[in-house]
Amino acid sequence: MSEHTVADFSLPATGNQTFTLSGARGKHLVIYFYPKDNTPGCATEAQQFRDLYARFKKSNCEVVGISRDSLKSHENFKAKFTLPFALLSDADETVCELFGVIKLKNMYGKQVRGIERSTFLFGKDGVLRREWRGLKADGHAQEVLDFVTTLNSKERNVPSH
Repeated sequence: MSEHTVADFSLPATGNQTFTLSGARGKHLVIYFYPKDNTPGCATEAQQFRDLYARFKKSNCEVVGISRDSLKSHENFKAKFTLPFALLSDADETVCELFGVIKLKNMYGKQVRGIERSTFLFGKDGVLRREWRGLKADGHAQEVLDFVTTLNSKERNVPSH
């Protein structure tokens, strides 16, 4: 996939905040989309991002999670698992559509629309550097951190003009 920019957006975030994509420039940014608060796979993924969060911060990288759940649901999920990063509520699916993460999924023999677990990594300049789609939750946060570390070492080794 080629590197490109994504249209700016803002969403309500936990902690009575508003997150804007343009406001996150200057550091790497991981945006991970997940289907639903308090489900096993989503809890696993959130806890792994939580456990590696200090290493993401050390790599000059912020992490945010997005689902269609309400802020109230997000606040409870965040508190339950002591998540150190913001969760964003995309109740009307605007940002989900922007990233193309809404898919038809089979649940109990029925077709339902839902978020396909996906992660997007932006560079410090706001350019999308990498995307992971349809991924498994377990071990994914480490894979993203490894990529951020690689990106940082490449940036350090670029000669300045």
